[in-house]
Amino acid sequence: MTTTLTDRPARARERLRRDAARVLLTNWTGTSTVPSHTLYPHQWSWDSAFIAIGLRHLSPRRAQRELESLVGAQWADGRIPHIVFSPRVPLDAYFPSPDFWRSSTAGRAAGAPAGTETSGIVQPPVHALAAALVHERDPATSRRRGFLERLYPRLAAWHDYLLRDRDFTGHGLASVVHPWEPGMDNSPCWDGPLRRITPAPPESFRRVDLTHGDAAARPTDLDYGRYVRLAADYRDHGYRDAGTPHPFAVEDPGFNALLIASEHALAGIAEQVGRDPRPHRERAEALTDALVRHLWQPKAGMFLCRDVRGDSVIEDRSVTGLLPLVVPSLPGHVVDALLGTVTGEHFGLGTGTRLVASYDLRGPAFDPARYWRGPAWFNINWLLERGLRLHGAASEADALRRAVLDAAGGSRFAEYVDPYTGEGHGANRFSWTAAVALDLLAGTAEEDGR
Repeated sequence: MTTTLTDRPARARERLRRDAARVLLTNWTGTSTVPSHTLYPHQWSWDSAFIAIGLRHLSPRRAQRELESLVGAQWADGRIPHIVFSPRVPLDAYFPSPDFWRSSTAGRAAGAPAGTETSGIVQPPVHALAAALVHERDPATSRRRGFLERLYPRLAAWHDYLLRDRDFTGHGLASVVHPWEPGMDNSPCWDGPLRRITPAPPESFRRVDLTHGDAAARPTDLDYGRYVRLAADYRDHGYRDAGTPHPFAVEDPGFNALLIASEHALAGIAEQVGRDPRPHRERAEALTDALVRHLWQPKAGMFLCRDVRGDSVIEDRSVTGLLPLVVPSLPGHVVDALLGTVTGEHFGLGTGTRLVASYDLRGPAFDPARYWRGPAWFNINWLLERGLRLHGAASEADALRRAVLDAAGGSRFAEYVDPYTGEGHGANRFSWTAAVALDLLAGTAEEDGR
């Protein structure tokens, strides 16, 4: 039998913990943590949430600052932008850069901050869950600093924005308006909706990502041109959700599942700060009902995305359709079907692969190395480990935790890995990989102590 890192003595896990801590300390900028100094040299929204979850095991105060710095760039309409740009980083180090987004001018009517440059789109709303976990790690420091008291109104405004301004169908679900918003940028799920988009001319942008990454593992030039076109059109409409055509609009199950999980977390935060938790619990239940009613597909055994503009289900099976496992009050038959799908032929957890791939293993667009078209991602597998454990699949969760830790250490904390071989791709020493490894190691240590 092959011996894995998590079967070895505690000293091997301590070595992994030190290595993961070194990644986060190296990527810390003084106020926040970059995902990667080369490929992603600014602050990213959902990255910071996962980073804070890991940082809480090293420095709860620094984990609090990670989230505080992010929400400090929140727009007046409530949105938390997907990038907060550092003025210390040269404009040519990343594209789209601040002079493309022009948030402080183009986004003025939508409430963009005047003194901080950001992007104008968003990422998955996992922040309240992260804030709750950070508080739990050191409640005394959190209370002394007024951490939850300061974050609560901002997180509530963030959720309000999504359900007020992004419910395009009346289903009670938030829509995403750009492939970068659900976080799974290059998923095959977006191929159909993207065909409606005329790409920006190649000469109108420069792909800095190819300087630090293999072109074979990144989005194609055609897709990138479509991403740029969508972002530019949104910008030119003042980042307004009402009145903008939104040729790309999708109800994404993973995005909404994280909103539900964060609404539950926000209910707990409300209790901590002396506010009424009932509105958050009621909204979480309403969102859960809407998610099941509109995006659950029994024949697929999982949730599928809906193309809002085409008013049609997107048939591709993506890992986003498994993320509702993080929702605590799913109907039992839905949970049972999801557990079967995770381990079945399309995702193969524990049978074909040790990590859950980002896309259907049997799908026509599957590619084990190309960005979000097949590789396994560490933050997603952290969420699924949590979901499996939540719904009683403890042995599967334990195996997935071991696999995540082995792959993180074996790939030098790669951005993502081949789900079959564990070969690393993208950036090395990637922050959220190190962060979720720290969190899973902490769980292992707690079990050892029992």
